[in-house]
Amino acid sequence: KQAVMEEVRRRLRQFDVGDKFSRLPLPRAAVLLPLTVRGGRLHLLLTVRSMQLRRSPGEVCFPGGKSEATDKDDIDTALREAKEEVGLQPEKVEVICRLMPGIDKMNNLVTPVVGFIEDTFQATPNPDEVSEVFVVPLEYFIKPLNYKTFLYKTSSGYLTRIHCFTYDDQEHKRSFKIWGLTAHFAVFLALVIFGERPTFEVDYDLDNLISSSENNFINLYASVYERKKSNL
Repeated sequence: KQAVMEEVRRRLRQFDVGDKFSRLPLPRAAVLLPLTVRGGRLHLLLTVRSMQLRRSPGEVCFPGGKSEATDKDDIDTALREAKEEVGLQPEKVEVICRLMPGIDKMNNLVTPVVGFIEDTFQATPNPDEVSEVFVVPLEYFIKPLNYKTFLYKTSSGYLTRIHCFTYDDQEHKRSFKIWGLTAHFAVFLALVIFGERPTFEVDYDLDNLISSSENNFINLYASVYERKKSNL
């Protein structure tokens, strides 16, 4: 287990963006990608948004949310939200890195914060925000059993590939649909950690993952920002 974790830390640190994008003039949000080792395999913890929520009720996502004035940085935001949503104490997370951000439908800049959590962690979901918590083997995001993709044009005119995974959870005896930005982050995390080709097409040059992920983000950001400027 320690060997697995050490290798993961090593690979992830090469992709740490730190606060490189923190000065971009977009509203900020952050999500926690909680990794855990179960039976020698890496798993990722995900949540299902409560049906009472206005935005994306019932959707699968990572713990996280919008930045608040009291948050020091994206790591603070992700840890605070994870505590509020699933009862994960910040000191129980070994934060490893921040990965390339994404931009959500509301044009928030969303930073994924990756951290290890104990395999014994028992979530206590806050019912106002989260209806369920489940884990998926990280490998599923490069070798899925049930996958489809579609092309999507953002409101700013940027054409992007949307990944959509259906995961059959034995524990909950039901299927979860994981797609959009959540799937985007999960796929990127799996590509970074496993360093192998997925069984489906991705918008990256896999031999130059760092630079191609950065180029993709810069193009996406430019398309959003051009649109923002033309709206002024």
